[in-house]
Formats: sequence, C-alpha cells, structure tokens
Amino acid sequence: MKISVFGSGYVGLVQAAVLAEVGHDVICMDIDAKKVELLQQGHVSIFEPGLASLVRESLEAKRLQFTTDEKLAVQHGEVLFIAVGTPSSEDGSADLKYVLSVGDAVARHREQPVILVEKSTVPVGTGDTLRAHIERRLQEANRLLQFDIVSNPEFLKEGSAVADCRRPDRIIIGCERDEVREVMRDLYAPFNRNHDRIMFMDLRSAELTKYAANCMLATKISFINQIAELAEHLGADIESVRLGIGADSRIGYHFIYPGCGYGGSCFPKDMRALIHSAEEAHCSSDLLQAVEAINQRQKHKLFERVKAFYKGDLAGKTFAVWGLAFKPNTDDMRDAPSRVLLESLWAAGANVRAFDPEAMQETQHLYPDESKLMLMGTPESVLAGADALIICTEWQQFKAPDFDLIRQRLAAPVIFDGRNLYDAERLSRAGFLYFPMGRGDSRNLPIPYQQWSAISSVA
Repeated sequence: MKISVFGSGYVGLVQAAVLAEVGHDVICMDIDAKKVELLQQGHVSIFEPGLASLVRESLEAKRLQFTTDEKLAVQHGEVLFIAVGTPSSEDGSADLKYVLSVGDAVARHREQPVILVEKSTVPVGTGDTLRAHIERRLQEANRLLQFDIVSNPEFLKEGSAVADCRRPDRIIIGCERDEVREVMRDLYAPFNRNHDRIMFMDLRSAELTKYAANCMLATKISFINQIAELAEHLGADIESVRLGIGADSRIGYHFIYPGCGYGGSCFPKDMRALIHSAEEAHCSSDLLQAVEAINQRQKHKLFERVKAFYKGDLAGKTFAVWGLAFKPNTDDMRDAPSRVLLESLWAAGANVRAFDPEAMQETQHLYPDESKLMLMGTPESVLAGADALIICTEWQQFKAPDFDLIRQRLAAPVIFDGRNLYDAERLSRAGFLYFPMGRGDSRNLPIPYQQWSAISSVA
C-alpha cells in the first residue's frame, strides 16, 4: 500500500518505519526542514531502541522516504496517517492546529478518494471537527472530494515502541464504513497473523479509548504512590504490599511500582486533556483531578526528603543525581520528575552533578545556562565528594552498582532513592542511610542531618 505519514516525531517516525519494514511504500512528511534533511541521511534525533537501524534499513530498501513537500505527501498515499503534535494549551485542552493543517493540505491537493487516520492523541470529537473543517475548505475552493476519517490511536510505550508497533496487543480502529474497515484490515494484516488483534468500533469510542487507557494507567501509579505514603506513616513496607495486591489477577503487577511520579509525553498531557473534556461536557472529573494532584505532589517528594534531612540548609551542598529521563530507554524529559528535583535544588542553592545514559543532550538543551548543573560522563564520576546520591530513573545499569565504591566516593553514605531499586536492609548493614519510597517504619524516614551527624562517625 502507498502510505503517507504526517509528522516525524515519536509516533509518526516509529509508525512510518514499521509500516515500511513490512513492505508498504511510505512517505513521511514534516515541516521541519532540518529534521527531514537528517532523516534522509538516516540520522534519528530521538533515542528509541531499534529505531535508527530500522529507519536506515527502510531508506536503503527505498520503502521509506522523508519530505517537506506536503503536496507530494498528500498525493502519494491512499491512506494518510496524521501523527502531528497536539500540545496542551494553557487550559489543558489539546491544540489541534497541526491536525487541522493536514486537513487544509488535503483540501488543497488531493484529487482521489483518501482515508485520513488519526494517529495523534486527540480529544473525543476531533474526527467530526476535522471532517467539518475539510468540507468547509473544499466548499470554499468549490471542489469535491471523497474522504473518510478513521481513529487509530497508538499505544506505544517509550523504550519499547518499535516492539509494541511490530507486535501490538490490540489494534483499535474507529470508522463508519465497511469498505474502510477492509482497507484498514489489509493495512494491518502483517501485524495480525497469530490471532485477531483488531477491534473495530465507532470513531468517538476509539478516540476515548486512548485517553481512558492512559488515564487508567496513570491512576494506578498515583494510587500506589498514595498507598506508599500511607505505608510510611503506618510502619508498613510498600514492597510487601505491592507484591500482595499484584498477585490478584484483577489488579496485576503492572504500573503499581511506587516512585517519584509519572512524566513523559502522554500521561500528563492526556490527563489534562481528559479533565478539560469532562469540564466542557459538564461532567465530574474529581477522580482524574485527584490522580493529577497526587502525581504533582509526588514529584516534590524527593526534594522534600532531601530538604528535611538537611533541615533546609542546602546552600553550597552538591548532590549526585542518577537518571534524568522520565523513564528508562528514552531520552524524553517532558514532565520528568527529575526536572522538579533539579530546579528545587538549584532554587535552594545546591549544586548538581548528574548522569543519564541517554538524556544528557536534552538536559543541556533544557538548561543551557545553569551554572549549578554539571553533566558527567559516567555514573561513577558524579559521586566524588557529593553530599548524597539521588536516584530519579530506574535505568538497568543503576540496579546493581558497586556500593563500596559509592560509599568511598560520597562525602557521606546517603542515598535518596525515588525508584526503590535497592534492598533497604542490605544498605543499612553496609552503613548507608537509605531513603526509598514507602519502605518500612520511621527508621527509614529522613532524620535531620545534624542529628545523624552527631551519632555517626562517617558523616
């Protein structure tokens, strides 16, 4: 099939590369000329395991090409995927200007019947809005065009997006005509061989499914974080609680890991957009608002613990930070908990030495002139003389470190763990003051630095 994909961001680029891999003839269009030039040379600016090699292979096989020419892209595909950005407006609503601009291009340049597929995450009703927008533009130009709108939301996880796209657990397709369903079934046939993963539904239900799925996952994260806070006050261990409730098949272990909050490009934006949609529909959104509020509080937990331990005296201190991306296997720092921590430490007068396997360039881009930030080349190099180690992201290489080396290099053996990576008893025996999230009784809560200094010979 001839396919056009509008947008070469995270969703569009993965979708284009995977569709090209199975044999479709794909053009990926973007208005960013510099990005397109780099992609034409096989250079992928975002980090996603397996994506760069997949793009290069499809380019070499001439199944994938990149362009800034909207007319070429509109006229090429019999199916046009819309994978452009839908950034949050100030009120939390999704900004649809880029989606509607694709509609403008279709109204200008398309002559043959076409299927437009919403791949971007868009509010319920966007398909109807896009249809009306295109019809209005066609009427203004005194033109006729047969077109259909399909909602086909993505369910990619950053860090495993290529694998998720190759082997989706479900393929949601919202459309109205049988002829369109058959085209979409043919399009996804290579990904639907072992058992039928396709779920057809109406357009609005498909649009809502994406928001409902992300907000359900976000709800699980905020729920376990609130239970972790309760565990600390009641003297319980959240890891035992997590195992106990996860064993219930109705709950499961996915997304019940306590930590310093969720971030990234999807959950925060989609939660705000669904809250806005509920308000516009005059529906209650109190549960969704509570989930978002818990997450915002959770992002401040690490700093609050550090501040409590040092009795607010952070000026001039240096902290080693492991992990900057919002999750492992990505360089994405959108709404990352690390940003709340960094900015709070700097505001309190502290310095930061940080390391992340992939997000260093993005951190430099976000904070180009921050004098209190030093980015280091290895996780070990951030430790030398630091007052404490703080862990924000659960990268694999942080899970089994050399604790003797950490203790030797830190000025004091103190670890604040926002991801519960280590065994608390083991670190206690090794002489560390270890402060995870929701683990155990008051002995695990931050005690003031001055009080600890008086009783510890290593401080």
